[in-house]
Amino acid sequence: MDKKQALIAGALTSLIALGLSSGAMADDKAAKEKCYGVAKAGKNDCAAANGSHSCAGQSKTDNDSNEWKYVAKGTCEKMGGSTKPGEKKS
Repeated sequence: MDKKQALIAGALTSLIALGLSSGAMADDKAAKEKCYGVAKAGKNDCAAANGSHSCAGQSKTDNDSNEWKYVAKGTCEKMGGSTKPGEKKS
C-alpha cells in the first residue's frame, strides 16, 4: 500500500469511528435530561439558563436553579431538581 492509499484508509477509518461514537452519544443524550438546581458549584454541564455565564464548570453556588447537569431521564425530581430553569426546589 502506498502513502496515498494509507492516508485515505486512515481517514476513512477515522470517519467511520467518529460516526459510530456520535451515534452512541446521541443515544446517551436520549437517556438523559437537563436537571436544574442539582449541580454543585463548578460542576454544571453548560451555560446558565439566566445567561450569567456560557460554559461548563462556571457555576458559583451549589444547587442554583439556573444551573443544570445531565442526569438519567426520570431521576431529576427525585434528586430535588426541576426540568425547567429558575424553578425552586420544594
